[in-house]
Amino acid sequence: MKCLHVIWAGLVVVLLLGGCSQAAPVENGSKQGALNIQDFAGRTLSFHESPERIVSLSTGDMSIIYALGGQVVGRPTAELPDNLQKAKSVQSIGTTHQFDVELITSLKPDVVLGNESLNSKDISTIEGIGSQLLLTSANSVKDIQRQVTLFGDLLGKQQKAKALNAQIDQRIKQVKQPEKKVKTLVVYGAPGTYMAALPQSLSGDLLRIAGGANIAENEPALEKFPQYAQINAEKVIEADPDLILLMTHSNPKDVKAGFMSEMKQNAAWHDVSAVKNGHVEILPSDLFGTNPGAEVIRAIDELEKKLKRLSS
Repeated sequence: MKCLHVIWAGLVVVLLLGGCSQAAPVENGSKQGALNIQDFAGRTLSFHESPERIVSLSTGDMSIIYALGGQVVGRPTAELPDNLQKAKSVQSIGTTHQFDVELITSLKPDVVLGNESLNSKDISTIEGIGSQLLLTSANSVKDIQRQVTLFGDLLGKQQKAKALNAQIDQRIKQVKQPEKKVKTLVVYGAPGTYMAALPQSLSGDLLRIAGGANIAENEPALEKFPQYAQINAEKVIEADPDLILLMTHSNPKDVKAGFMSEMKQNAAWHDVSAVKNGHVEILPSDLFGTNPGAEVIRAIDELEKKLKRLSS
């Protein structure tokens, strides 16, 4: 009888342990139990299963979702890069700065992907329509890789996420640091507004990875835009950059024309090497005007190519 009691007690323990466990998400997308995701704001979002109806407020987040084999039901109102042309027919809903709540509501999303600094104020609005707002940011390549991991967990595509991050790591290792660093000023511009990208910005981090020397690295950060600094013409002229790179969300030609016009107001700009040698260039807006997401490798390619041309 003692043996029977021992066996019965053992079965009870096994059953209790089994009832407390939760199955982890698997690669094919089928899940059991709750899926808990912690976003960049430290908030925990819970789903019964991987969300199928996703709205993305930015092309960067959207590109990662598609690179991992997912798709969205709502996309940003922006010109889509080549890698997202297949989603052209998806309903556009606005941007991270301003989106159409009624349109998003009509799409019945399980989750909306937003930006931590821009969309924290919108949490209650999105929760009010019966959805959840997942907040991330992309101020460095490491941030993008964190996004990849997070979205991999969200979709149950962890292996694809690991593979994509491994590709990014490999590309960074392949960058050959030039013997002579190219002194570079990276400018974020909109007509009438120009700011210098600091190392703590995504473009500043990409410049570091590609082997450039950021002449604005010691400038004080702006209070409202801590990844950028006010452009100090005197300090720029003193640093004498070899290359000035412009990035923008708006019309690139207008931004460049406006920037060149501002420089003409100070004759000393004419003696800056980048201006004198015609090395004031526009960066592709899909790679630098916004988070490139899964296309971050192409952004590294672009910068490395520009720097190599001047360092050789």
